[in-house]
Amino acid sequence: MSDITGAPLPPPTRTPLLPPTRTPLLPPTRAEYCVIACAEAWRDAGEILASPMGLIPSIGARLARCTFSPDLLLTDGEALLVGPDGTVEGWLPYRQHLTLAAGGRRHVMMGASQIDRYGNQNISCIGDWARPARQLLGVRGAPVNTLNHATSYWIPKHSRRVFVEKVDMVCGVGNDRAGGAPFHHLARVVSGLGVFDFATPDRSMRLASLHPGVTVEEVREATAFPLAVPDEVPYTRDPTAAELRLIREVIDPADTRSREVAG
Repeated sequence: MSDITGAPLPPPTRTPLLPPTRTPLLPPTRAEYCVIACAEAWRDAGEILASPMGLIPSIGARLARCTFSPDLLLTDGEALLVGPDGTVEGWLPYRQHLTLAAGGRRHVMMGASQIDRYGNQNISCIGDWARPARQLLGVRGAPVNTLNHATSYWIPKHSRRVFVEKVDMVCGVGNDRAGGAPFHHLARVVSGLGVFDFATPDRSMRLASLHPGVTVEEVREATAFPLAVPDEVPYTRDPTAAELRLIREVIDPADTRSREVAG
């Protein structure tokens, strides 16, 4: 492996799977199903930069790197490539980070204060832009992210205040506004209730899976726009025993994931 400047890197450190154990595992929690759903966004991604924003997406990216996406690149958010355990694996200066971001070699998982049926995202303000009722984070890099590389979203609290008919301001660009941008790809939306994609003829949002214990009616009630729902909606897949042990004993032994999603 080499870094993006062509310089050779030392062999990456892989966090080994834990040895088998006879200790029975408690059933997966809702937070752990969310971790699995986020990790799946990077399945078989190859050597691209994962940029998870949020606690559960970060755990998911590290789990993906430890299991089914071993070539995934993780960053410390500053100037280094790191392994799942924080071991330094290479140098990633900001200018090269931007090169990756502009060339389709990054998959970010951002948050959203509002998102609509086509995946337009708002993180800037609530209300009229000229005189907003609430000032939020700001547009930041959302337009560049969504137009230039794969983008997913993590929304812990699924509600009609977030899943809205129309966003108050477009920050992340949705499928109805992308205009043929070559690297625009909205992969998935993960919420505390389920997983959503855009696999519909008009590329509007579709319910792809429910987290166990959640009903279709519950999702519809918490969504302010008509949602595409297949005749049969699967449940989000169960984590394997090895994945559960990695989450609980290696990646997040303090159970910080439950701070974002309870139950």
